[in-house]
Amino acid sequence: MKYIVIFSGSPSALSRTEQMLYYLGRRAEQQGFAVKHLSVKDVEAEVLLSANFNHDKIKAIATELEAADGVIIGSPVYKASYSGVLKALFDLLPPDILKDTYVLPVMTGGSTSHLLALEYALKPLIATVKGHNLKGLYFQDSDIDKTADKLIVNENLRQRTERQLAYFLGKIQGHQDEPIKVGHRAKP
Repeated sequence: MKYIVIFSGSPSALSRTEQMLYYLGRRAEQQGFAVKHLSVKDVEAEVLLSANFNHDKIKAIATELEAADGVIIGSPVYKASYSGVLKALFDLLPPDILKDTYVLPVMTGGSTSHLLALEYALKPLIATVKGHNLKGLYFQDSDIDKTADKLIVNENLRQRTERQLAYFLGKIQGHQDEPIKVGHRAKP
């Protein structure tokens, strides 16, 4: 079974970013993937602020990321970039932690003016740790309704999200040009 780590850079458990990452995780599980959720909230601030590379939680996160067949990294946009706590955590991880790993970057922001944070901030971070960036997903706050049955309120965006997730899952399965069909069970 292929293994996906979903990593949240959001410091809030109730954020739209967090909700979107859990949505993507559920969709991947429905396709037969094993999924583990990790978060910047899993690490105490003192560990990050003191740059404790050898802390057990940092080592555990590194082990999970190294074992992953694919990673989804999400962050809200803060000041035209990903969250500072996400950067602080990645500063403590090995420089090639995502080597040969497909990564689906996801960001949420207040408006379309933050869209480029995906291309000019999060994707370069992923490339720095040797991850294989795929086309990312950006959601405006107005695209997500945390109280509705359908998390993604825009149907076109929901379909694009499903296509991009299918492409990501297909890459992990080794289907270079053919995404797996989301909604159908993945072949073992």
